[in-house]
Amino acid sequence: MQITNYDDYLDSLKNSSETFDRKTDDIVLDIIQNVRKNGDSAVYDYAKKFDQVDLDSLIVTQAEMDEAVKIVSDDFTIAMKEAAKNIQEFHEQQVEKSWYFNKANGIMLGQQVTPLDRVGVYVPGGKAAYPSTVLMNVLPAKIAGVKEIYMTTPPQKDGKINPHILYAAFLAGVDKIYKIGGAQAVAAYAYGTESVKRVDKIVGPGNMFVARAKKWVYGDVAIDMIAGPSEICVVADETAPAKYVAADLLSQAEHDEEARSICIATSASVAKEIQQEVNKQLNKLDRVEIAKPSIENHGVIIVVDTMAKAYELVNEIAPEHLQLMFKNASEALHEIKHAGAIFIGNYSPEPLGDYMAGPNHTLPTSGTAKFASPLGVYDFTKKSSIIRYSEEALRASADSIIEIATMEGLTAHAESIRIRQKKGDS
Repeated sequence: MQITNYDDYLDSLKNSSETFDRKTDDIVLDIIQNVRKNGDSAVYDYAKKFDQVDLDSLIVTQAEMDEAVKIVSDDFTIAMKEAAKNIQEFHEQQVEKSWYFNKANGIMLGQQVTPLDRVGVYVPGGKAAYPSTVLMNVLPAKIAGVKEIYMTTPPQKDGKINPHILYAAFLAGVDKIYKIGGAQAVAAYAYGTESVKRVDKIVGPGNMFVARAKKWVYGDVAIDMIAGPSEICVVADETAPAKYVAADLLSQAEHDEEARSICIATSASVAKEIQQEVNKQLNKLDRVEIAKPSIENHGVIIVVDTMAKAYELVNEIAPEHLQLMFKNASEALHEIKHAGAIFIGNYSPEPLGDYMAGPNHTLPTSGTAKFASPLGVYDFTKKSSIIRYSEEALRASADSIIEIATMEGLTAHAESIRIRQKKGDS
């Protein structure tokens, strides 16, 4: 994990650019077109090609669900129920209500909030199983009132789904589960197949093929966000235990070789101590083969000499996860403009947010926290504007409407108003 200074890192941020992988897009577009054309047949072929499994059905049966519920440990079910309770409690605070208000002359205006009809959740399989992702994506949709919630996740080599993921789906109340991974799952959600119903919105993280597929189908279907590699930024001073900081940086590095672990240290001595602790802990990790290239290629500690520079860097990075591990950290919240989730103090590590605290762990990555928010109940609803005018109220505004419509050259718009000005023509 390299150590650098404020000026060099800021320059590297401002001069960096995302590389466009045309080869990945070509693969993804081919998959999307194949699924659109051939439906289930294409999906079965991709299961054999990418997952090395011959499936009898794309749909998880009730028997498979019942078996998973029996297999998982009591300790796991207790932990998941506790997490679900906290997630439910937090997201219930996000529920928006329809509202209306009356003005003079019989004018009523408002906003009607309605849930989406059908949502498709993607849960990654790949390098690890993520039952927590099931809860984080399904429970807000449930709270929003979505009628049908489907889930898709890659099958294991035996053609089954990880039982911990199935238990999470059972606990969250998923309506139907599909054994489909990758870009083909996104295409099936977006356009439908013989087995998969077309959905209104696709949510959930995935690999680069899933992310690019979501980008390409957006417009035909809604998506939550295009997630990049997981990332963490820790701001640490001398009061932050180096072993805590190192452990938190490594908790992100074990996600993926492309994961980014960034630390902003308030002195060279703090930076050096954290670097040594990262090296000490790294080789003890079970997933060292993933974490090591992440730390070596994307891990960095930036030394700053003022907190103002630390805040500037944070807002430029706009990290997915931000940990504030310094003296009086709560007082610095007003300095943070861009971050997906903010963890305050030495005892609020990022994994707390991943699993238990309650706020959603599906967060904007790759600097998109500058304009995007965590997944929430609001992602599963839509709003309709409500307008009701009385005859008297419309007549009072008619001349102004006609004036604007005429200026824009939309004379039929003007006539729609003018015709209502004529007495006795209703």
